[in-house]
Amino acid sequence: MHTTEKHIPKFTGTRYRLDKPELLAPAGNLEKLKFAIHYGADAVYIGGQKYGLRSNADNFSFEEMREGVEFAKKYGAKVFVATNIYAHNEDIAGIEDYLRNLHEVGISAIIAADPIIVDTARRVVPELEVHLSTQQSTLNWQAVQFWKEEGLPRVVLGRETSLEEIAEIKNHVDIEIEAFIHGAMCSSYSGRCVLSNHFTDRDSNRGGCCQSCRWKYDLFEDGRPEEVWVSEEEARDSRILQQFNLGVNQHPLFSEEDNSFTMSSKDLCMIAHIPDLIDVGVDSFKIEGRMKSIHYVATVVNVYRQAIDAYMSDPDNYVLRPEWIEEMNKAANRPLNTGFFYDTPDHEDHIYEPEEKAAPYDFAGLVLEYDEESKMATIQQRNHFKPGQEVEFFGPGGSVFKQTVGRIWDENGNELTAARHPLQRVKLKVEQPVRYFDMMRKKK
Repeated sequence: MHTTEKHIPKFTGTRYRLDKPELLAPAGNLEKLKFAIHYGADAVYIGGQKYGLRSNADNFSFEEMREGVEFAKKYGAKVFVATNIYAHNEDIAGIEDYLRNLHEVGISAIIAADPIIVDTARRVVPELEVHLSTQQSTLNWQAVQFWKEEGLPRVVLGRETSLEEIAEIKNHVDIEIEAFIHGAMCSSYSGRCVLSNHFTDRDSNRGGCCQSCRWKYDLFEDGRPEEVWVSEEEARDSRILQQFNLGVNQHPLFSEEDNSFTMSSKDLCMIAHIPDLIDVGVDSFKIEGRMKSIHYVATVVNVYRQAIDAYMSDPDNYVLRPEWIEEMNKAANRPLNTGFFYDTPDHEDHIYEPEEKAAPYDFAGLVLEYDEESKMATIQQRNHFKPGQEVEFFGPGGSVFKQTVGRIWDENGNELTAARHPLQRVKLKVEQPVRYFDMMRKKK
């Protein structure tokens, strides 16, 4: 992880409301919400079926929101809804009813960027908290002060904010500060990119981003001297014309053996810097990834939960545990760095060649029941597994152990050669005690 050592001023005031940092997790659907909370999230943020920036996520109906809120309350957790589009004129109709419905189902706060949504929420449902979205790219204490004076209790800072700047903000303004501490980083200012609009006619700022920065690109030069042009007949069968439908005057600046170019950024990971985040006064630690898998959400939340609790219980003797880094790497999708927190990212913080998919594990099964006397567990299959395969079990709190899958039976006692069917309930012997909602994973 790329960092630059620098003295970071500590926040010395009294926290506005939160005495312990909130761990805020993404939930792309109701099942992910339950896993995030079960594995330690204090709050989750979700998208409804309107006004959010992840239109390709499953998103929540009002009935699903209600069920999610009821589940969250059992664990003392909260549910926030992203309403962070930049609204066009045609988007405004229906906002009032939508916000009333969010309040009615028990949502604790909305995350908004557009002033019309902020103002409408404060006027129509003043009991519903409004958190300023990172899409506003708020980076300085004067801007934070402005939003506080507008009545907002929390600002989600732009990902471009450094720890030094956060400390200055907290020492000037008594307001909750939320910051992204893990997940994908936008190659542009968050929410301000229009590559997707031009390439696919999908509006990034209205929920349609196709992540154009993650694509593979080839390079061409137009108008090469005539003697190096290829004729249409010569080029007709080339991969260039077939794949890109290019004219014969566009000359490739690559060979068949070259890797395609990408402009992708590395992912953010601050697990090694929990004390710094707490000391500067960050109130809410936000994990990115409403489109990510259940395994990703559970693993990442589980690790940050352990680290935050360990530091808060005994700051003077806090130690970063190697197993936390190891666990985090099992869920990593890309190489990791520390974003803008310590220094401005440079060429080492970007991915210019086709990236290796880092995450080496798949979610293979969910523990439903366990009998300590017989050591038999009932597992709901989430990915194909079979006898002789090495798997890992893990659950909330950091318990992790490996074992080899032995014999497998279905619910009727019939022995199986593999657990092949999605959501199939199977039984197998598990060598150490496991609990409901523990997960079993396997190497890809």
